[in-house]
Amino acid sequence: MKYLSLIFIFFTAQLCAQELDTGTNAWLMTATALVLFMTLPGLAAFYSGLVAQRNVLSVLMHCFVICCVVTVLWILFGYDMAFGSTIGGLVGSVGPAFLSSVSIDSMTGDFPETTFIMFQLTFAIITPALIVGAFVERVNFAPMVLFIIAWMILVYFPVAHWVWGGGWLFELGYRDFAGGAVVHTTAGITAVVFAKYLGPRRGFPRASMPPHNLPLTVLGAGMLWVGWFGFNGGSALAANGAASMAILVTHISASVAALTWMAIEWVKFGKPSVLGVVTGMVAGLATITPASGFVGPLGAFIIGIVAGFGCFYATQLMKKRYLIDDSLDVFPVHGVGGMMGLLLTAVFSSEQFGGLGLDEGVGILDQLGVQLQGTIAIILWTLIVSYVLLRLIDKFIPVRVSEQDEVVGLDIAMHDEKGYNLDNL
Repeated sequence: MKYLSLIFIFFTAQLCAQELDTGTNAWLMTATALVLFMTLPGLAAFYSGLVAQRNVLSVLMHCFVICCVVTVLWILFGYDMAFGSTIGGLVGSVGPAFLSSVSIDSMTGDFPETTFIMFQLTFAIITPALIVGAFVERVNFAPMVLFIIAWMILVYFPVAHWVWGGGWLFELGYRDFAGGAVVHTTAGITAVVFAKYLGPRRGFPRASMPPHNLPLTVLGAGMLWVGWFGFNGGSALAANGAASMAILVTHISASVAALTWMAIEWVKFGKPSVLGVVTGMVAGLATITPASGFVGPLGAFIIGIVAGFGCFYATQLMKKRYLIDDSLDVFPVHGVGGMMGLLLTAVFSSEQFGGLGLDEGVGILDQLGVQLQGTIAIILWTLIVSYVLLRLIDKFIPVRVSEQDEVVGLDIAMHDEKGYNLDNL
């Protein structure tokens, strides 16, 4: 009997091994590490270099704490809310906490479900971390944490279900390959609501607010660029040609958008800036994200040009016309870029533009209608929920720091630490 049990275990293991695609699993685990690398240290370095020296630690703290908080929410109920069995197309049904229904043998297609859980968790982490750029240098730490918790439950998890988890937009045929709506649009809309609600930093827009450490920002930008290959390429959920094409078009769009932004600055201001080049690169990455699994090189090239022009002028309008202090340009880069990418997906998915094709019987205008409908729904839901959450939290704990704390800097005011102890040199 003992030997029969061993034989049964051996053949069961062999069967599982045949079902498991180790190449796909290895690629997705690599992609998972790349996406987490985008947040820590990539986005953390990119953002912290852009703020004043007295606020550098607060930005790093926000990114690190958001990573930890979202992880806890994800294993408690977030994964189920996003990818559980749909309830009316609005949200997934919540199962046992701590992923206790998931075992080492649980599979999603031909790779372990645990890999899928961790891969999607990294997307859930970077989305609220993007919002940090809108409220740097003037937000209280505790209300920020409370807002992120509530926002994940009411915005991110449901929207992820709508688009990726079998929800109503998924059924409608809405296309968002890697997060133009789920990540960039939700983060961008929330950013502009947060910036408008808090009001501008002291001195905005009159005082110059240059980055305190531009090389750190460039280093972070490079990390984002590399990590984005996992972000978009990993969203193919396979180690195949679709993943390779997603990586190729991602790189093309980022490069073209960076050059476009640089050219605009060169013409308008007489000199190209390093900050402009890296911001243009991020704009290209954000804009190609929803389209990366559906378009070819030609589409990526044009999307990169649109990203460079569209996001550049969006930043100018925000700061100079509307005087909204979205400190690190989250809305004009991620929000505008993500929304443009979602609409352009309908056009450049078509085979006539070198794309991989639309669904049978669906034309460009049909897909554009679906993209527009879904994007407007996500914008409205995100905007309303974000504003209501800020108002509610602000009734109990002031969301904005005092003027004295803003002058001293959040590193000291919130954490009693300094980013640079230059006196010890």
